Amino acid sequence: MDFRRINALPPYVFTIIDTLKVEARRNGEDIIDLGFGNPDLPSPDIAVDKLCEAANNSRNHRYSSSRGIPKLREAAAELYRRQFGVELDPGTEVINTIGAKEGFSHLMWTLLQPGDAALVPAPSYPIHLYAPLFAGGEVRELPLGTDADFFDSLAERWEYSWPKPRVIVLSFPHNPTTTCVDLEFMQRVVDFAREKEVLLVHDFAYADLGFDGYQPPSILQAEGAKDVAVELYSMTKSFSMAGWRVAFMVGNAEVVAALAKLKSYLDYGTFQPIQIAATVTMNTEPDYPKLACGIYQDRRDALCDGLARIGWDIPKPQGTMFAWAPIPEQYRDEGSVAFASRLVREAGVAVSPGVGFGPGGEGHVRFALIENEQRIGQAVRGLREALTELVPSD
Repeated sequence: MDFRRINALPPYVFTIIDTLKVEARRNGEDIIDLGFGNPDLPSPDIAVDKLCEAANNSRNHRYSSSRGIPKLREAAAELYRRQFGVELDPGTEVINTIGAKEGFSHLMWTLLQPGDAALVPAPSYPIHLYAPLFAGGEVRELPLGTDADFFDSLAERWEYSWPKPRVIVLSFPHNPTTTCVDLEFMQRVVDFAREKEVLLVHDFAYADLGFDGYQPPSILQAEGAKDVAVELYSMTKSFSMAGWRVAFMVGNAEVVAALAKLKSYLDYGTFQPIQIAATVTMNTEPDYPKLACGIYQDRRDALCDGLARIGWDIPKPQGTMFAWAPIPEQYRDEGSVAFASRLVREAGVAVSPGVGFGPGGEGHVRFALIENEQRIGQAVRGLREALTELVPSD
């Protein structure tokens, strides 16, 4: 049988590392998994308590609403008002999605069809590259580097693309590169989008994970953003609720209505007790994201400072729950898959090969800050023993 919509998908290179990790653990080895960005912090107690309470009420066992219950959308709007100073109409400018990946993927269905194109930074979180393709559109990759003037590159790439991209995908703080931007950058992009009549889709997965005083800006803080932009906000990292699959798309009312129309044919929303628990959590635990952010910053310091001591200097990320590490020069010729495989076999540490985020990620590996500081220290010791060509600092 010909599965035409997925035939063009490349092999999922992360499965190579996953297979090595599973085999090693079956052999009794202790593998420290810093690969998959799966938050290990427990969800807030209030979320668990309210979920149990709501699940025990049989009235909540029926179909819910694909847009999200009103109080949930009101809580999301209040979060944006409180945190970003952005006013949202919960009736027309907020919609609940079953995680940001679902929201982003189905949004592409509403925006793109064969013959359309999306401009996407590269390397990239895989769904940002493949959701436009699933919708039948084309992808124009935009190299994302910390040393380049990204806005100028974006404007030039759009100008010389044909057909002109209908959608520009953004995601800052960025996964996997951890690149961060300021509100001035967001304003420039919004002004550009208004001039060119192009839609901006900003995946704001790491909205609350900015370090050393850095506050990631919402694109909706830019003047005129609602004319041309929507944003995806997730409770996955901010509230350590990964498995709950609670996210929102907010912003341009016309785009929100389009996604709502599509979703009305596809789903009946998240299980209502989850929506109730998420509502209460946002309303009563506004400081939880700051707690989570502090933990990730401490882990970042443990990893980056530890790697520096063994002779592997990497940039300290200003945001996200990752570190984007150039492969040491002594091992760069191996390529990211072979190097990541080496780390599993010889150091007992699993990381993500950079090429898994697109060709532009080659030459890097990504560390996820999903283990505590003690385990990160153990990982650094394993790396020191395995990477014998590194020159430790005094």
